[in-house]
Amino acid sequence: MNSVFHNQILMVTVTSWFIAQAIKVSIGVVRERRFNFKWLIGTGGMPSSHAAGATALATACALHSGFQSSEFALSMVFALVTMFDAQGVRRSAGQQAAILNQIMDDMYWKGKLESDKLMELIGHTPMQVIVGGLLGMILASTFYHTWY
Repeated sequence: MNSVFHNQILMVTVTSWFIAQAIKVSIGVVRERRFNFKWLIGTGGMPSSHAAGATALATACALHSGFQSSEFALSMVFALVTMFDAQGVRRSAGQQAAILNQIMDDMYWKGKLESDKLMELIGHTPMQVIVGGLLGMILASTFYHTWY
């Protein structure tokens, strides 16, 4: 088990994801002047911790094994799919959830339907993904060269 914590690629990736998530929570606290536990474990928001973690993984693999390695190729494709999904598919699902919630609100107030709201903040804007990706690359480069 101890060897897992010596895996530099894993540690750089997890640390980058954690820092991005902490930044997202901090922005939420400053913006709304309150803490919401959903920001800690939820999806969506600035920056994208999905993009930060995925690009940190790809960057660390490139630094460790080289840009021609299979590890980098696999992690880069994973990062691209993750970032596309974060700003594309999940964002569309969030927009649909907002519309459905409005429909349910309309129906509820007319007394015809009582239902739980759908989660609307499940995707990212392209800017949130770009910032998360850049953050992941910067953090991975910094940590990889500092720690190892």
